Amino acid sequence: MAREAAPRARGGKTPSEDPSKRIQARISALEDMILARLDDDKAQDVVFIDLKGKSAVADGLVVASGRSHRHVGAMADHLLRALKDEGYGRARVEGLPACDWVLIDTGDVIIHLFRPEVRSFYNIEKIWSVDSPHRTQAAGQVV
Repeated sequence: MAREAAPRARGGKTPSEDPSKRIQARISALEDMILARLDDDKAQDVVFIDLKGKSAVADGLVVASGRSHRHVGAMADHLLRALKDEGYGRARVEGLPACDWVLIDTGDVIIHLFRPEVRSFYNIEKIWSVDSPHRTQAAGQVV
């Protein structure tokens, strides 16, 4: 007995078939999972910066602080395990031995985990902020 395809409604693809919507839903789920994991681990001063359409580097940037080297290391370890368990592949990690600043790159979202002193020194939020007061208009250029 031959199987026939089910009839399709007119109007093209359904939202679940649209690859860009599936990708955006996956990225949104990744962002939610990261923020929930950091909240569970008592991360301090968590900031999410939406980079969609602003940067080719990533779609989102998360910056958070831990109270100590151990806290930063534990948050990074828990986050890496959660990423693996949820099927987000193998993230690239930098800074784990010292745990002053741990960077986790998932491809779509980049996570920076800092000790408070190191975070205030580098001030990454200011670099990526869109309407930051340090940006000024250069001669003849629109910023």
